[in-house]
Amino acid sequence: MTLPPKYSGLRLATSGIAEQRHTLEISEQFSAKLFHTFYTSVIPIIQKTYTPKLQVVFRPQVQPWHPSSTLTQEAALAVLKLAPSKFWDFSDALFKAQKEYFDANVVNETRNHTYERLAKLAAKVTGLDEAKVYALLEVSDKPAPDGSLNGGNQVTNDVKFLTKGVEERSISSSFTVQQWEEWLEKCIE
Repeated sequence: MTLPPKYSGLRLATSGIAEQRHTLEISEQFSAKLFHTFYTSVIPIIQKTYTPKLQVVFRPQVQPWHPSSTLTQEAALAVLKLAPSKFWDFSDALFKAQKEYFDANVVNETRNHTYERLAKLAAKVTGLDEAKVYALLEVSDKPAPDGSLNGGNQVTNDVKFLTKGVEERSISSSFTVQQWEEWLEKCIE
C-alpha cells in the first residue's frame, strides 16, 4: 500500500533513494520484543546493505481487544503529525513503556488522563511541546459545534484512514481525461 505524503514518517528514513524495489511492512500489532530487535539491530543492517532495494513501512494498528491500544496509537499519530521524523523513536519508547498503558494500568483513569501521560512521554522522547501533543489527543466533554457528542480528537481521522486503508471515493468510473487531470493536480504533491 502506498503512503500519502502526510504519513511519510511511517516509512523508515533512507539515504534519499526515491523508490526501492521491495517493501517490508511492519504491523504495530507485533510484539515489543520483535520491535526492539528490529529497531536496534535489523534497521542498521537494512540501512547499510539493503536501502537501495528495500523500503520499510510501519503500519500502526489498533488492537480492539486492548481498548487502550487506541490511545497509544493516537499518541503515535500525534507525534507523526507534529514531527514525522520522530515517529520511529517514539514508537520505540512506547514499546519500552507499553506495560504502563496495558488495560489493567489504565482502567481506572480517564481517557484524557492517559493522553496526558502519553503526551508527557512524547515530549520526553521527541522534544515536542507536551501541550501541542496533548491538544491533538484531548477529547472534549462538550458537544462539537455541529452538536455531535462523538467527535473524537484531532487524530481520529488519521486512525480511521490507517484502519480502513486507502480508499479514494472521489474517483468515478465515468471520469473523463480532464477530470483525471484535475484530480491528479489536486491530490498529487
